[in-house]
Amino acid sequence: MANDINKQVLEELKEIKKDIHFIKEHMNDPDALLTPEEEERFEESMRDLKEGRTTSLGEFDKEMKKNAQHRTK
Repeated sequence: MANDINKQVLEELKEIKKDIHFIKEHMNDPDALLTPEEEERFEESMRDLKEGRTTSLGEFDKEMKKNAQHRTK
C-alpha cells in the first residue's frame, strides 16, 4: 500500500514538473514589458538617436574625465 502511494506521489510530482516547465517556457518576462511611461521614454530616445541628438559613451566618458580634471585644479 505504501509503495502504491509512493508511486502515485511520484507520478503527480512528474506531472507538476512538466506543468512548471511549460509555464516557465511560456511565461512573459516582466522586464521585457514596458509601462506606458517607459514606452514613451523609449520612443523619445529612439527619436533623439535618429536625429543625432545623442552622445556616444566614448564621448561622454571623455567629457566626464575632462570635467574631473578641471575640478581637481
